[in-house]
Amino acid sequence: MAAELKNESFTWSNEIAFWVSLKYVTNSAREAINVLFLEYEAWQVACYTIATVISIHIILKLYPRFDTRRNYNEIRKCFFYSLRRLPYIGKKIQDEVDKACKDLQSSLFNARADLAYLQKLPDTGMKCDEIFALIQNYELLGRVNWKKGNVSGTVYNYDRELTKLITKVYERFVWSNPLHTDVFPEVVKMEAEVIRMCLSMFHGDNLSCGSVTSGGTESILMACLSYRNRGYKLGISQPEIVAPITAHAAFNKACDYFGMKLISVPVDRNFQVDLIAMRRAITKNTVMLVASAPQYPHGIIDDVESIAQIASSRRIGLHVDCCLGGFILPFLNDAGYDEVRFDFTVAGVTSISADTHKYGFAPKGSSVILYRDLEQRHLQYFSVSDWPGGIYASPSIAGSRSGAVIAGCWAAMVYMGWPGYVKTTKKILKVAYKIRDQIKKIDGLYVLGDPKLSVIAIGSKKFDIYQLNQLMSDKGWNLNALQFPPSIHICCTMTHAQPGVVIKFLRDIKEAAALLVKEPQTTPTGSAAMYGMAQTIPDRSIITDLTNAFLDGIYKT
Repeated sequence: MAAELKNESFTWSNEIAFWVSLKYVTNSAREAINVLFLEYEAWQVACYTIATVISIHIILKLYPRFDTRRNYNEIRKCFFYSLRRLPYIGKKIQDEVDKACKDLQSSLFNARADLAYLQKLPDTGMKCDEIFALIQNYELLGRVNWKKGNVSGTVYNYDRELTKLITKVYERFVWSNPLHTDVFPEVVKMEAEVIRMCLSMFHGDNLSCGSVTSGGTESILMACLSYRNRGYKLGISQPEIVAPITAHAAFNKACDYFGMKLISVPVDRNFQVDLIAMRRAITKNTVMLVASAPQYPHGIIDDVESIAQIASSRRIGLHVDCCLGGFILPFLNDAGYDEVRFDFTVAGVTSISADTHKYGFAPKGSSVILYRDLEQRHLQYFSVSDWPGGIYASPSIAGSRSGAVIAGCWAAMVYMGWPGYVKTTKKILKVAYKIRDQIKKIDGLYVLGDPKLSVIAIGSKKFDIYQLNQLMSDKGWNLNALQFPPSIHICCTMTHAQPGVVIKFLRDIKEAAALLVKEPQTTPTGSAAMYGMAQTIPDRSIITDLTNAFLDGIYKT
């Protein structure tokens, strides 16, 4: 007991010492400022302050090299970095972060006490029926019924005939590897045909080309790598990418991996990139502009034609990220919707990424990166000519790749054909437009921007939107939480085109919104608390600690 009192006394004395020190520093700073302006009258100090603020504002607006947001973030990062290293304050912050990380990990599915993990190879191999029995138990871990359309995005089609076809094709090529072109020429041919079919969709000519990748992130990484290498050839040692703040996080990853700098520019009220800000952000180091068609958070398509004009006038490459809309946009006209110009028909567009494993309905792990000309694709290649193991070359990040995924992608595309994709585009957009139009009629909710494709972002000015997300989760829905501004979205797929899904979704969200309008919850719980907290934390390094804890948690055995 005496030891506890001693420790408590020590803690209190530390706190008193800290606040006394802080008060001393504050008073000293105040006295120094008063001495500095002692000879000036009050009106002079006020005028000088106003003039300084106005001057700084004008400089920030007119000087294109000075990115207000980026510099503010750097200053903020430096401040909190220093703050977390102060002896007393740093420890208090770290204790709270550690507690939050522990709470986060305890909320994951694998934190259950009754959940056992395999820790080593079995002493004897398991029988096939034993393995499938174990798999069935694992499948019970899932709480969301994606087959019934309760999930945003994630699974884009659950057509049984297509699933059977891909499964059979996958079985035939399960051991294939396109790295060995002489052993598996049939897979190499399929890959080339996937690329050419996609180029045809996006109006590429005979000089256009591309590569199959493992997903949208790798497609974006390859594009960024090729533009970086092009910049190196032009003598640009510190290449920069200018992209909307809403561009996919894969561009951040590419810059982190490849030593590039990402210049993020704001969006307008409709969540399209601010063209004036983009033009001002371009410097002699800019090697690449980015447009999204559409962007992931709000489903808004950037003004590709205007951005292309900027890129052409400055002789800079323009990458259009169509990972989400690549298998909807080409079919809009035939599906009866207004056509959008976004592809190689637009002069200035030099590369396009599109995910075949989303609305192309290919198996997971397939995407394409497409270029207007061969030279740009060469800049993403890797080769070693003097390795003792022989001459080594690969078109993308991976060496060995699954031929089964490529074959499954090829099978899905030839199975669907142009008419098949037109049909699914009609169904998906019918669902999305109905949700969009009905959300606008629900008290307390509004739609962000003017979405034209499959993603509908929802916000509220009357209650915490994350609380709505939590209530929808309690009803069995799995939606995507967004930030800056607080919002959620639903990405409509063919699973939502099943009978009754949209009706149930609209009924549930209307009930949840009505409840929150009537009785707003003052204390958020569950995911609402987590997202609400995450958006208000000024020190973003704490969010990094939390995401690290999450990733560590899912691998915990």
